[in-house]
Amino acid sequence: MKLIIVESPTKARTLARFLGKDYSIEATTGHIKDLPKSILGVDIEKNFKPQFDPVPKRLRTIEDIKASAKKANQIYLATDPDREGEAIAQHVYEVLRSNGKLQMPNDKIKRITFHEITKEAVEEAIANPKKVDKNLVDAQIARRVLDRLVGYKLSPLLWRKVRRGLSAGRVQTVVVKLIVEREREREAFKSQEYWEIYVEVEAKSKKKFTVRLIKIQDKNAEVNNAQTAKSVTERLKGADYKVLSIDKREVRKNPYPPFTTSTMTQAGARIFAWSARRTMSIAQRLYEEGLITYHRTDSTNIANQAVDRVRKYIKENYGENYLPETPMFYKTKSKVAQEAHEAVRPTNLKVVKTDEDGKYAKDMETLYSLIWKRFIACQMASSVYDETTIDVLALRQAQGKQIDYLLRVSGQVMKFDGWTRLRLGFAGQGKESIPLPDVVKDEKLDLIKVDPQQKFTEPPARYNEASLIKTLEKLGIGRPSTYAPIISTIQLRNYVEKDEEKFKPTLVGIAVNDFLVGNFSDVFEYQFTAGMEENLDEVANGKIKWEKSIGAFWSPFEKILKKVTKNSKRVKIETEKLGRKCPECKKGDLVIRIGRFGKFISCSNFPDCKHTEKLIQKTGIKCPDCKKGDVIIKNSKKGRKFFGCSRYPECNWASWRKPAKVTLQSQESTQD
Repeated sequence: MKLIIVESPTKARTLARFLGKDYSIEATTGHIKDLPKSILGVDIEKNFKPQFDPVPKRLRTIEDIKASAKKANQIYLATDPDREGEAIAQHVYEVLRSNGKLQMPNDKIKRITFHEITKEAVEEAIANPKKVDKNLVDAQIARRVLDRLVGYKLSPLLWRKVRRGLSAGRVQTVVVKLIVEREREREAFKSQEYWEIYVEVEAKSKKKFTVRLIKIQDKNAEVNNAQTAKSVTERLKGADYKVLSIDKREVRKNPYPPFTTSTMTQAGARIFAWSARRTMSIAQRLYEEGLITYHRTDSTNIANQAVDRVRKYIKENYGENYLPETPMFYKTKSKVAQEAHEAVRPTNLKVVKTDEDGKYAKDMETLYSLIWKRFIACQMASSVYDETTIDVLALRQAQGKQIDYLLRVSGQVMKFDGWTRLRLGFAGQGKESIPLPDVVKDEKLDLIKVDPQQKFTEPPARYNEASLIKTLEKLGIGRPSTYAPIISTIQLRNYVEKDEEKFKPTLVGIAVNDFLVGNFSDVFEYQFTAGMEENLDEVANGKIKWEKSIGAFWSPFEKILKKVTKNSKRVKIETEKLGRKCPECKKGDLVIRIGRFGKFISCSNFPDCKHTEKLIQKTGIKCPDCKKGDVIIKNSKKGRKFFGCSRYPECNWASWRKPAKVTLQSQESTQD
């Protein structure tokens, strides 16, 4: 009997479908060893030696694995092909080797990896076993130790200097910093007025089109106030118009690369308004069911066999004109795309949609369809457009001199749809073609109307899930497996919240950010954080020892920690005032505070006055079930937001999904 050990029960069931009766499969159900929760678990004096203990709730699992190992003549550690999976494999190895009764020789335990859960991939992995990669394990140990040192040393400091119950994290603090800095950019932003002036003209063919003013007397048209706009508009009304030039060219638009973790989670946020955690959770299920390749990757590489299969599929199903002469290759932007060797793609192109049942079936089909289309499209021919740009010259005599105005319009007409035939729904795709009339140089045009439009510059947009992940990837902060948990953590800790699907820092988040960034500026600087990630990659590549990497960080950090602990002042968290007097003490103003279960209302004179109220956030729509109550935003016990009926428990309607056309209109309170 051969034993295969994986992390997930779902993964185990998928393997069981095509592996024969000669194989037994056990699942660790995650980590079986970890640093203890109650203590630091890192011996700083002994070169940062970590204390990895069996996870209490995995003790039964460990015993089951040991029992199965006794019956096996060969054991394969088949955990996920990344650093975390390598660490789990190492811990399983340690558990099995530590049991002297098994008398298990080294060659009885082998490490195998595969990036897709298919019969072919697993059989190839079994035929080519290897040892646990010590460098990858060390990189995971380094990350775990580093995060434990920062979290366990800074969190007590936050309790003393800011508020009890707060916690800090190495990367999460930098992410909060990004969101706080963006909010302050918005607050400091001063909107500027500007005008865009459009002119509708008619060609000899009696076809109308609209051009935009771009230059006045060979200088960029800068119309910054109503008076100037009115003057320019009046002059354009009396001008003579003619075609200055026509530029026609063929434009090709190449397909997008196949998905990486980052681009997949960005697409999930942009197209479906999904959180990164939700997208990754669904992708995990698809991977474990054997439907897609490993979903934690920053590589756009595609295996040669997969390229051959998709090119054959395109030719057979769409025709030769949709197939490029040579395969499409994409350059991986990430500097360290080595943990997974392929992009996210379907394992079997003939499976166009999933055949799953249950709670997540619809979401699985939605994401799978997107991954399938993206992969097919990445090897299809470019879409082709005829692009026409028409420059129009407007001449006007004013105060004895001639003033010339340059106006322009561009339009595209699709000649060949290429990869866009799959209708992926990405930014810039699916726009209507803009056909322009056939005109000739120097052709006179008739003025129909002048349309001046007042506009104002807007502040930089708040981050949403997609733009935040894109920024983290660009800065080199975090890795594919960390994006979703980081974003979830800063929300659960009430450091940031979502306002119309965009991140906004809470007052607690601002206070924590200002304290940590103000006192540990070097530690939470973007380049320093990215540099630590690069150090971990150096450990993974076997170029430096993990203890050296941690030591270089700890020495200066410890000095700053002692100094800040001794000298820093306690931070006061600002509160949001509601403008109403406390109904109990009649002295304070009611304020909004943030507790462990989210926002609530209390008296500003707390703790002298202990009056509290629930904070009800209305969405502006009625309950879709009872039609009487209001749909309000609530928090689960774990701090996750959901929607429910205000008439609970009379009405039990609740949903994780944001109802359509929700606008946060008001905040009202009801006394407990």
